[in-house]
Amino acid sequence: MNNNTKKESFLKGALILGMAGIIVKIMGAFFRIPLANLIGAEGMGYYQVVYPVYTLFLTLATAGFPTALAKLVSEQRAIGDFSGANKTFRISYTVLFITGLISFSIFFFGADFISTNLLKNSGAYAAMVAISPALLFVPLMSSYRGYFQGRREMSKIAVSQVIEQFFRVTLGLFLGYMLMKNYGPKMGAAGGVLGAAIGGFASAVFLLYIYIRNGKVRKMEIGQSKHLKAESTKTILKRLLYVAVPITIGACVMPLVNMVDSVIVVRRLVAAGFTTAEANALLGQLSGMAMSIVNLPVVIDQAIGMSLVPAISEAYALKQMKVVRKEARTGIKTILLVVLPCAFGLAALAGPIMKLLYPHEPAAVGTMLFTVAPCAIFLGLVYAQNGILQGMGKPMVPVIALAIGMLFKVVISYTLTGIPSINIIGSGVGTLSAYAVAALIEFIYIKRQLNLKLSAKEFIIKPLITVTTMYIVVKLSYGFVVGAVGNSLATLISIMIGGAVYVLVLLGIGGIRNDEILTLPKGEKIYSILKKLKLMK
Repeated sequence: MNNNTKKESFLKGALILGMAGIIVKIMGAFFRIPLANLIGAEGMGYYQVVYPVYTLFLTLATAGFPTALAKLVSEQRAIGDFSGANKTFRISYTVLFITGLISFSIFFFGADFISTNLLKNSGAYAAMVAISPALLFVPLMSSYRGYFQGRREMSKIAVSQVIEQFFRVTLGLFLGYMLMKNYGPKMGAAGGVLGAAIGGFASAVFLLYIYIRNGKVRKMEIGQSKHLKAESTKTILKRLLYVAVPITIGACVMPLVNMVDSVIVVRRLVAAGFTTAEANALLGQLSGMAMSIVNLPVVIDQAIGMSLVPAISEAYALKQMKVVRKEARTGIKTILLVVLPCAFGLAALAGPIMKLLYPHEPAAVGTMLFTVAPCAIFLGLVYAQNGILQGMGKPMVPVIALAIGMLFKVVISYTLTGIPSINIIGSGVGTLSAYAVAALIEFIYIKRQLNLKLSAKEFIIKPLITVTTMYIVVKLSYGFVVGAVGNSLATLISIMIGGAVYVLVLLGIGGIRNDEILTLPKGEKIYSILKKLKLMK
């Protein structure tokens, strides 16, 4: 490792990205509601029509290149090939510029055709034109993020994410309001989506500035680069595509299967005796309400997965298998420490949480949340294990695992939702089975390939004791206070009590070790405080 650069540890990188992800999520949550109020239902209709198409084009434009770039840069830097790492970045940057330019051109010049003929909504034309520059800036931004991810400099990525979201939210709302006021809902929607383009541009400019500022360090590294045989552009491109293509396929599998599943679920519910309106309402309650809550920890899951890619890649390139196994164990344990309390907490307060957030919905939505709460565990494992597998250079394994899992989802959803007494819960069980199967396949593969040994006491017994204790305390605390303070306050109090109990029990039974605390940012201070409180030995 070059001493001139600051490489962040896996856990520190994950924590930094996780904190940024939470900030971005909070800012995003404060975007949709005000925007809807500013541009109205008609304006939001145009917004909703354009955004999924933009997301599809963006996925195709960026593909899995940022992750592939991070993997290759990490590997090349690990063996001292700093010149090769720089060349890999330039090639990836060029490819993403070309794919972004093509996507932008199709979106911008084909906006009239797409909105009128494909979307059957000519009113969305202005919004399509407004968001099209994002397809040029965001891929370029992604190339820089992949480069810094490979260097394990996650703080730069985190700042760029916050900058992107800040400009997207503030200018999106401002432009949405101004254009709605002067030109109506079509232009109001255009103003709202224009924030995405401006956010992408601002983030790309920030990352470019950081890249240029670090030019001297980069030249010094290249000067110290080992005299290895330089790979050709064709070879590097093949290596990038080897990782990027499977990631892209994997990114498309879930949305496509979810679309098919939605059609199947509605039809099966109608066959079970529900009206089409009732079937759609049930699907909305499950996917739009219950699953949206389960997906809240995803920002942390993604941060852990992103940090694992360069950490595993670097150790794998140096054939340091002990380090690979250590990082893999740390990644899996960290994700379990995050998702287990989330899943058990959601299950314990499923009904109260849904009543708090959706007071006008029937009590059955609580049962839906209880059913899908364990998805948080398996989805988290999938993200972490994807990072491990991509770092190992096995990008097809997650694709295969996810495809098999989604097959289970379709079959189980089709079978169970057709049973009137089970109805929409069958779709929830199908989703749970999909993530569980995918996570299990990936885990078995990683365990065998790395000869990974995980202590049952550390990974199963202690975590289960911790979350079971938390579950019981949360259920009891809610029951004790709900009569006195009402559902909303009782739910919030129980969540805080649950969080405190989880931390205290985890530390009390040694669920997290001293050395793991010390690897965190400000780990020594945290350890010192916990020791003074007699929570650590």
